[in-house]
Amino acid sequence: MASTSVSRVLPASPQKVWDLIGGFDALPDWLPYILESTALEGGRVRKLANPDGDVIVERLVGFNEAERHYTYAILEAPFPVTGYLSTLRVHPVDGRDDLAEVQWSGRFTPDGVSDTEAEKLFTGIYADGLDALHQALAA
Repeated sequence: MASTSVSRVLPASPQKVWDLIGGFDALPDWLPYILESTALEGGRVRKLANPDGDVIVERLVGFNEAERHYTYAILEAPFPVTGYLSTLRVHPVDGRDDLAEVQWSGRFTPDGVSDTEAEKLFTGIYADGLDALHQALAA
């Protein structure tokens, strides 16, 4: 099993960040790679569309509003992995009400690629996503 994690300190309070990213169906609000998200099964599943026309289906497997994090599994995607499980988490920054740290982490089993290649893929996705989140919060 392979894993990766990326974090960024962002110029907004933890609650403001969570208000933007905490909805499981909110990816199009801050992630340009996801053009559309359709909530299914009462919001426990999201069907995503990316610019290439690929479909990604994910299931919410854990959610904690008070601690500001959720965990999801990929059910269907064009990625070379199986058993994908990821968590998106917002942390406060000690002594700062105007900053938040967002951590996006995942673990997965590479399928047809090396651990290093799969980790590089998701490290890039998470880093690009958190950069886009920074831009959305700065706007």
